[in-house]
Amino acid sequence: MSSLDLAAERAGRRARLGLLIVLGPVALVAMDGSVLYLAMPGITSALTPGTDQALWILDSYGFVVSSLLIAFGNLGDRYGRLRFLLGGAVVFGLGSAGAALSPSPELLIACRVLMGLGGATLLPSGLAIVGSLFPDPRQRSRAIGVFAATFAAGFAAGPVIGGLLLSRFAWGSVFLINIPVVVVFVALAPFLLREVRVCGPGRVDALGVALSAAGILLTVYAVKTAAAEGPTATRAGCALAGVALLAWFAHRQLTVDHPLVDLRLFRDRVFSVAILTGLLSLVAWAAAGYLTGVYLQSVLGYGVLAAALLALPGAAVLTTACIGAGGVVDRIGKRSALIASHFFMGGGLLLLLLTTTGQGVAAFIASSVVTGVGYGLSFSLVADTAVAAVPAARAGSAASLAETSNELGNALGISLLGSLAALCFRLTGPGVADTLDETLDTPGLPATAAAEAERAFVTGMHWAIGVASVLCLALGVLAVRWVPKETGSG
Repeated sequence: MSSLDLAAERAGRRARLGLLIVLGPVALVAMDGSVLYLAMPGITSALTPGTDQALWILDSYGFVVSSLLIAFGNLGDRYGRLRFLLGGAVVFGLGSAGAALSPSPELLIACRVLMGLGGATLLPSGLAIVGSLFPDPRQRSRAIGVFAATFAAGFAAGPVIGGLLLSRFAWGSVFLINIPVVVVFVALAPFLLREVRVCGPGRVDALGVALSAAGILLTVYAVKTAAAEGPTATRAGCALAGVALLAWFAHRQLTVDHPLVDLRLFRDRVFSVAILTGLLSLVAWAAAGYLTGVYLQSVLGYGVLAAALLALPGAAVLTTACIGAGGVVDRIGKRSALIASHFFMGGGLLLLLLTTTGQGVAAFIASSVVTGVGYGLSFSLVADTAVAAVPAARAGSAASLAETSNELGNALGISLLGSLAALCFRLTGPGVADTLDETLDTPGLPATAAAEAERAFVTGMHWAIGVASVLCLALGVLAVRWVPKETGSG
């Protein structure tokens, strides 16, 4: 072997090891969007959070990640991706340790926010570094595909891993598992990865970051608290303020020289469908994952390990569909695959409407398998479709928006559809407590009140899942009309 061949082989080996080391934090970021679904009954019993606190424990992480993803991507371009990646991993690890040891709901929420700050650096910086490891376009495309599959697998495996841990250890174990991965990454990354820095034009729009984050948080806070405790003038004011801030943010992005979000991209219908697909697929997946996790444990009475094992078929199908999406596209085209993903998601969600307080395991497994096909296809196709729909000069903005739509959808699914389910429970339940688990933990609760609470929860779950299904099916119809046939060629 010549010296040039030997050098190429060493570079290839280092690139593969670099990809492997980056995949660890990527899987953690994805897992932590879903790992708490089966842990919430245990957290509720240990920390007794209120309804709105329980929802914030679940989705504060996703909101922080989605609010800062684009801004941190821009900062990484200017000041160094590897630097941001290492710093984000450390912050993520500290937040994980604090969350595992939290004695109160308030501190747990704060630690989840800290984890979100770290997570917001990991995705864009990790993807940029992976792209730089492989100069060959074919190898780079394959590596980015592995990156996307790992992210999807992390989402799918989160509840399963959480359930396996919780069957043996306390609820804090779902956070402590992050620590070894972070330690290994911080120790090895400086030797396997190289710095990536791109001098971007202009300054980061700090006001835009503040407007988007505050607007999202105020709006969702108003919706969540109104669903849990009823509407008030203060909550209505928060909602109006949040909407106004988001409108200001949108107007600002159309007028500043270097916007955080290039809203002009949405003039392209194919791009709009791709971003909406990324958003709604995670809205549906997150809401269904959270609500069915509570349903299996608190209504049907399954232990956390059994609930985790019941989720395995859907997780396996989702991961397989994500990895095999390229082959599906080769056979039926990108357009058909994208459209099919919506109908698999919407149709699979409808199967959950067959669940009752007495039985529902078969419907749950069937739903997770059918929707898993749709989720896997959408996770793989969204970024590629969005990037292909815009000029090459805007590819970076398109990719950032695709990632942001996923993270925001994960948070919105729990907060908005979770709030709808909570509202139904509040209106139709026995009125003993704000959540099903709090109600069932009430000392001396009559059997009739427990049965009424379970029926109210299932009713709320059906309403939330029904809305998610209708949204997915409606977007599928829109995709049929808006995505031209030539987009799916090849």
